[in-house]
Amino acid sequence: MKFIPLALLLLLGYAGKAQPKNADLPVPPLAFDPKGELLLSPSATSSKNDFDFFAGNWKIHNRLLKKKPDNTTEWTEFESTQEMHIILRGIGNVDNFIAERNGKPFEGMTLRLFNPQTRLWSIYWADSNFGVLGLPPVVGSFENKVGHFFSKDNYDGKTSFTVYRWDARDASNPVWSQATSEDGKTWEWNWFMYMRR
Repeated sequence: MKFIPLALLLLLGYAGKAQPKNADLPVPPLAFDPKGELLLSPSATSSKNDFDFFAGNWKIHNRLLKKKPDNTTEWTEFESTQEMHIILRGIGNVDNFIAERNGKPFEGMTLRLFNPQTRLWSIYWADSNFGVLGLPPVVGSFENKVGHFFSKDNYDGKTSFTVYRWDARDASNPVWSQATSEDGKTWEWNWFMYMRR
C-alpha cells in the first residue's frame, strides 16, 4: 500500500461522523491489461494547467478515518496548511503540507508531474516520518474539473488500489479525497481535505 494510506492512516490516527458528500461522486471504472496492470488514459481535456487553481497558500480542514484494533472505524478532524508552487516551466508543481499530529510537528510534500507525451499526471508523496518518496505514484487526469488518480499497490502480499480525487468544480474551495479498494470496484474513503484561502 502507499505511504499515505499506510503510514499516515496508521500514524496520524483520529473520531468523527458520517462520510462527507464528496464521496458520492462516482469513481471511474478501472481497466487492466492481460497481465493485470492498470491501463490509464488521459481525458480529452487533460492539460499541464489542470492544477493551476491550486497555486498559492491554503488552509485545510482534514477528516481522516482511523481503523481501530477491533476493526471498527472512526473519523477524526484536524487543521493544516499547504503552499503550492508551479515548477519546471509549468509541467510540474510541488507543495508542502504542515500539521501537528499527536503533539508533534508533521510535514508532507507532494510532487506532481505532467507528461506531455501521455498527457497524464503522476503524483508522488514524501513526509517527515519516513523521508522517502512513496512509490508507485498515483496517475491520472482531470475531466470536467474533477481529477482521478490511481495506483495499484501490494501490501503484505495482497493487491490493493488507491485513488486520489481532486474536486475543483469550486476552485476557491477545492476538495481532495483518498480511497482504497481491494477489488478496484468498491472503494473505502479514508481522508478528506476541505480547502480555503
